[in-house]
Amino acid sequence: MRVRILSVAAVSAALVLVQPGLATGEDDPSTTVTFVVTSGALSLSVPVAADLGSGAPGTTVSAPIGPCTVVDDRALLSASWTVTASETDFANGASTIPATDADYSVGSVTTTGVITVTPTNVTLSNSPQTVLTGTEGVGDSTATWDPTVTVHVPPSAVSGLYTGTLTQSVA
Repeated sequence: MRVRILSVAAVSAALVLVQPGLATGEDDPSTTVTFVVTSGALSLSVPVAADLGSGAPGTTVSAPIGPCTVVDDRALLSASWTVTASETDFANGASTIPATDADYSVGSVTTTGVITVTPTNVTLSNSPQTVLTGTEGVGDSTATWDPTVTVHVPPSAVSGLYTGTLTQSVA
């Protein structure tokens, strides 16, 4: 009579195949797992004040104004937004320098998440103009830039402190 001897490896493999719990049957209980992805808002943060320095009539004054950041927490499948900028005329008492004597240069833009940004440098005016667009966004994202504002001081400017208001918005 001949006796066959099974190897330990063959026996182990056979036991693994027949162990309960490795395969699911029609009667096995299941759990439905759910969760909610929340959404937030679209917002823009900008510096409160910026000092461009000083310059003589007929020259330019220019400086970065500080970081500006769009935060898009809307968690959209297809997100887009537009940042605009407008400037009031610069005033020093009764003396003014028109907003159109100033330029806005976006500079480099750093992003997080999925968003494609397109910067546009503009000559400022009293009306909003597009300076940055975000397209092809998915989920949450941010875009940060440090724009430079340059004022071309007219040769007829009188001395003194000039103040204007740069308004940026996102929609």
